[in-house]
Amino acid sequence: MQILSAENLSKTYQNAGRTLTVLDNISFSIEEGATAAIVGPSGSGKTTLLGLCAGLDRASSGIVKLNDIMLNKLSEDERALLRNQYVGFIFQNFQLLPTLTALENVMVPLELRGEKNIKSRSMELLDKVGLADRGHHYPTQLSGGEQQRVSLARAFSNSPKILFADEPTGNLDAETSEKVVKLIFDLNREAGTTLVLVTHDMELAAMTQRTIRIKGGKLVDGGAQV
Repeated sequence: MQILSAENLSKTYQNAGRTLTVLDNISFSIEEGATAAIVGPSGSGKTTLLGLCAGLDRASSGIVKLNDIMLNKLSEDERALLRNQYVGFIFQNFQLLPTLTALENVMVPLELRGEKNIKSRSMELLDKVGLADRGHHYPTQLSGGEQQRVSLARAFSNSPKILFADEPTGNLDAETSEKVVKLIFDLNREAGTTLVLVTHDMELAAMTQRTIRIKGGKLVDGGAQV
């Protein structure tokens, strides 16, 4: 079953009276439970593509389907609800809420879903990423690697069907990156989640089952017409 598909996807912006094309007619699909990397030079449109697939932004033309739901027809609030139900995120700059502790950051998606026993569930996830004893610390009291592990625990807190990771090791040193990557793939296998990541790290990309290459906003390799 396809968990994600993009069909003739394009994204343009108007700048000083000119049309800037960031993504141009991209089509591909990803099967449920698969792992895939989106790679390409800086400015090629990788992060824009990830944002469209996750429903963070709306395409100028084309279709995105996530879990068989057409994102193009959803309002902003409806896309937010879909993300809370089906999607997990890991960002390069962690995106933790600075006024919340590590534990509280992990609890946020569960609170939004109105679930019960969220504190114990969140503590279990912090334990899985090796931070059970750091739950009461705020982001500024944590190292970069620890913050990324908190964001990883948060990403899996709502048991997502698909996990989007944007340069998840971009702000980490080599040793810390290796540990975080292992956690991402270990948790992903355990949960049976689909993984789609954007990366400049070709060693990381090679760990996925499939590489989707884009250049200048165009798909150059790894796409499947849908």
